[in-house]
Amino acid sequence: MITLVLAASVLIGVSLGILGGGGSILTVPILVYLAGQESKEAIATSLFVVGVTSLVGLIPHARAHRVRWRTGLIFGAVSMVGAYGGGRLAEYIPGTVLLIAFALMMLATAVAMLRKGAGRKKAGHKAAHAELPVKLVVVEGLVVGAVTGLVGSGGGFLVVPALALLGGLPMSIAVGTSLLVIAMKSFSGLAGHLAGVQIDWGLALMVTAAAVVGSLIGSRFAGRIPQDTLRKAFGWFVVVMGVFVLSQQLPAAVWTSPLTWIGAALTATVAVAWTLAGSRRTRTADGTMPEKTRRPSMRS
Repeated sequence: MITLVLAASVLIGVSLGILGGGGSILTVPILVYLAGQESKEAIATSLFVVGVTSLVGLIPHARAHRVRWRTGLIFGAVSMVGAYGGGRLAEYIPGTVLLIAFALMMLATAVAMLRKGAGRKKAGHKAAHAELPVKLVVVEGLVVGAVTGLVGSGGGFLVVPALALLGGLPMSIAVGTSLLVIAMKSFSGLAGHLAGVQIDWGLALMVTAAAVVGSLIGSRFAGRIPQDTLRKAFGWFVVVMGVFVLSQQLPAAVWTSPLTWIGAALTATVAVAWTLAGSRRTRTADGTMPEKTRRPSMRS
């Protein structure tokens, strides 16, 4: 079983290295269902694993100049404040409601990532060589931190879209910078858990070592993957995880109802059509017309 745990742990690092997210969502199930840990112990251990893995994975991104340090440090510090406020507010909201809202937000974010337009693309290219405005970073950090505190997860899944969509950073820069933010938030959260949870440090170190290997592999691939491909891969990954979270929270009666599947089919159709329309507009804005609109040249 330990071999399976370590093999799965490599995927944690690969996800963080390539996509800048997915660490906590992958780590907790691995520790609970494969390693047999209790939920609170698994959450605390996952913070250590994700924090160390993100910090190590940050190194190759930093060497390749794919980290915006001022943006990441301010974002991380402010998001800690937002996370505290979100955690206090979460006491008054049912957990199921929070997770359903989180899953729906993930799906909406994924659709936005998949149909990112040409205007955003040009803005991101311009922002690639400069830090984001402090006011923008503070606002985004507070919002992302508050949502993270409310649901107890969602670090990279919210940080990367915030930096890429709202901040205009290219995906590779957003991924590298998000690792800095995730490391800060993970160690902060770990400090809060250590007082009441005992961690199996032997298992934690083995899982962390495997995840670190995966992060170094993922970081090397992240610099070679085209921006558009990386963005779409992140978007579809978030879709899968959002559907998974939603499936765990909705009652069984909802999934057996024909209306649910009819609504899902209609939503998927609209989402695909919307995504394709955005891609078509992007090609047109870049100066390449769709194939069916091109006319053969007239020869005299």
